Amino acid sequence: MFSKVGKVIFDNEVVAKTSDFNMGLEIEQHRVDEQGYLSQEPYPATIGDGAKNPWLTKDFLEAMSESVTPAAATALDALHYLYRINNSLRSALAPGELLWPLSMPPKLPADKSTIQLAKTTPEKDAYLKEWAKRRNFSSGTPCGVHINLSLNPRVVDIVYNNLRGQFANRMQAQTYLYTIIAQGFVRYRWFLTYLFGASPVAEENFFEKNQGPTKPVRSLRQSHYGFGTHFSGDYSSVQAYVDRIEQGAKEGKLISDYEFHGSVRFKGGSSLKKMPAEGVDYIELRMLDLDPSSSVGVRSDTLRFVRLLASYFVMTPALKPADVNEVVARADKMNEEVSLEEPEAVSKYQVLARAFMKRLEIFANKLQLGPEYQEVLQDLEDRIENPSTTPSARLLKHLKDGSLVPYALERAQRYQDAALQSLKVFAGFDSEQILSATELSQQLFEPDAKATLAKTK
Repeated sequence: MFSKVGKVIFDNEVVAKTSDFNMGLEIEQHRVDEQGYLSQEPYPATIGDGAKNPWLTKDFLEAMSESVTPAAATALDALHYLYRINNSLRSALAPGELLWPLSMPPKLPADKSTIQLAKTTPEKDAYLKEWAKRRNFSSGTPCGVHINLSLNPRVVDIVYNNLRGQFANRMQAQTYLYTIIAQGFVRYRWFLTYLFGASPVAEENFFEKNQGPTKPVRSLRQSHYGFGTHFSGDYSSVQAYVDRIEQGAKEGKLISDYEFHGSVRFKGGSSLKKMPAEGVDYIELRMLDLDPSSSVGVRSDTLRFVRLLASYFVMTPALKPADVNEVVARADKMNEEVSLEEPEAVSKYQVLARAFMKRLEIFANKLQLGPEYQEVLQDLEDRIENPSTTPSARLLKHLKDGSLVPYALERAQRYQDAALQSLKVFAGFDSEQILSATELSQQLFEPDAKATLAKTK
C-alpha cells in the first residue's frame, strides 16, 4: 500500500508527523442586512483597514469579508484562531448587520452594476473592475473555505535524506511532496464535493432568467455555475503548472497570473515565475463550501479529514507524470457530474466513493491514527451510503419556496447573538499597527494562558 516515500516515512517512525500539517484557514462571508440582501453599511471601522490588515480583509465585493488565520500546528488551533478573528468581525458589524452563512450569495439586486466592488489598493481595484467587465459578475460572489497546508519539516528531511538519489536537493524533495499532495486533492475533488457540498440552490438574481439548474443540486459553487474562470491548471509538475498559468495570461484567457483560482494552488517563491527554482512553501485547497452548521463555516472533523487525505497522498503511490493531465481531466468531469446530482440521490460514483473510503480506513488503521479519525471516517461512510445525511441534502429540509433565506438569516442571527455575548472580544485590529502572526497569537491567546496559570497557583 505504501509508496517508496511512504515506506521511508513508516520505517523511520515519523508517521505521526505526516498528519502534523501546519494549517491556515481563510473563510469568506458576505455582510448582509436582516432582509437577506448585501449590506450597504461601510466597512467596519474597528477592524482596521481592509486593504492592509492581513487577518480581516475584503474580497471581490465591499460587503464580502474574509477572516484569515496564521498557520497553526493543529486543526483545533486553527479553528480557535478563526473563532476569535471571526468574532472580532461580528462584534464590529453595524446594528442589523449579519454574516451570511452560505456559500451561494444572498439576494442580489437585478442591476448588478449597483453592487460595490471591494475598495482596496489601486492595483487590485483596477483588477476587480477588469474582472467584473470580462466575466459573469455573479460568478465572483460565491464564498468558500480555503485551507493552506504546509508539511512538517521533519518529514521533508527524512524523505530527502533517505532518497538522495531521487532528489538533487531538499527543495526538490519538498516540491515533489507538495506536487503529489496537490495531484491527490485535484483527483479526488469530486469525493469532497459529495461529502461536503452545501450549496444546493441560488438566491434571487444570481442567475439570469431561464439560466441555472431547475432542481436543487449538491454544490452549485463547485459546478461550472459557481466561482471562477474555469481555466484548468496543469498539475503534472510545478514547472508545468507555472507555464500553463503564464500562457493563459499571455493569451488573454486570464487577466493576470493572479486570476488563476484552481481548486488547488501552489504557493511559494518570490513570484509565480520563480516558484520552480525557489520551491513550494505550501498549497492552498479551495474546494470546500461553507458549512452553515458552524459559525465559522467549517468543522473540526472536516479539517481532520483533509489532513488524513493529505497524509494518504504523501504515503501512497502517486500518479505517473504522463498520466496526470488525463486523470485530472476525468476527475474534473466527475466533479461536475457529482456537483449537479440531486442532493438526496445516490451518486453515480457511489461504488468508487465506497472503495476509496475503505482504502482510507485501512490506511488509518495501519497507521493506528486513533479513534478520532475512525469516528470521522465512520460518519463520512454513512454519507456515502445515505445521501440524505450529506450537508446539501440536509439543507433541502429548510427550503421555502426554493429559497434558503429564512434558514440562513435564522442561523446568521444565532451566530451573531452568540458573538455579541462573548465576555472578551479581541480589539487589536483597531489601530494602525499591522500585526504579525506572532503578535496576533500573543494578543489573542496569552492573556488566557496567564489567567489559567494564575488560577493554578
